Amino acid sequence: MERLFNKGNSQSVSVYPLRMVYIIKERQEGEEPVEVLVSVSKRHFKRAVKRNRVKRQIREAYRHRKYLLVSRVPEGKMLAAAFIWQADDLLDSRRVDSSLGKLIEKVAERL
Repeated sequence: MERLFNKGNSQSVSVYPLRMVYIIKERQEGEEPVEVLVSVSKRHFKRAVKRNRVKRQIREAYRHRKYLLVSRVPEGKMLAAAFIWQADDLLDSRRVDSSLGKLIEKVAERL
């Protein structure tokens, strides 16, 4: 995950309220084809309860659509991705699911 943010070769896609930063790299033995990080800043939600709720919504939406990414990753490569929350307010799960779906579709097209 360090390479995802430190190097200049990662790519980014945004669909409100989420941003996805990702990089495709060589897959080491024993690694999964997709690694995911979920980030909700304390700047957006001071209380951990709200941050945890948003993270649960993002993880659940990803769980329903992860097959789209896993099936598109080239052989011998892996995708490291970070989902970053950008909104200052809570949204319903349907909206989060829709936004994450659009993000994953955009990235799957690029792979």
